[in-house]
This record gives sequence, C-alpha cells and structure tokens, in this order.
Amino acid sequence: MNIIISNSSNTPIYEQIKEQIKTKIISNELKAGELLPSIRSLAKDLRISVITTKSAYEQLVAEGYLETVQGKGFYVANKNIEMMREEQLQKVENLIDTAVSIAKISNISKGEMKNMLDILYGEE
Repeated sequence: MNIIISNSSNTPIYEQIKEQIKTKIISNELKAGELLPSIRSLAKDLRISVITTKSAYEQLVAEGYLETVQGKGFYVANKNIEMMREEQLQKVENLIDTAVSIAKISNISKGEMKNMLDILYGEE
C-alpha cells in the first residue's frame, strides 16, 4: 500500500495515514474485505512508530472504514461506498458554504469564485 508521509505538514502523521487510507477506500482502490498491512509492517515501511500506525487504524475502525479480526488483522469494512461518498460530499458542501459566506462578506463575485475553483481543481 502506497502511503506518502509529509514531515513538513502541520497534519499529524496518524491523520495523514488515516486520510490516505480513507481516500483509497472511497475511490475503491482498497476493496471491501481486503486485508491491510499489519500495524508493524506499515510502521516499518513508513519508518514511523507502531503507536502512530495503531492510532490511524483504530480511528478508521471507529469511523467504520475498517474492521478488525482478532489475530488476523485489519480489513476494509463492508461499508456502503455510496454512503461514504455521501459523507465526503457533505463535508465539501459545508466547506463551500463557509467559502461562499466569506466571499459574500468580502464582496468576491460568483465569477471570481468559479475562477478560483477552476484553478484549484486543476482546470484552466
């Protein structure tokens, strides 16, 4: 599993791992029932603490993205992919709502907002 850790990021390492695994699950790169690397194996590959990896996995279990089988490891949960996508869509909506509120207060036009979105999304 390819996970990239940024030491210069303000985001904690366990959070970086968690978000990258969630992205792989939502995009169906990791499929339901698929076994993830062991905590020790992933920690060794990333050259980080086992505690950090364990924290990321435990949070993913708590959020319903992973299931743990005693003595066997962590598996991608059989959670509905559409439901996961809907959760992400809701987060994006909330962030856009905040951005629109700030734009209105700052007198930033809808056209300027669309241009920013195109640039940030990578379209020209």
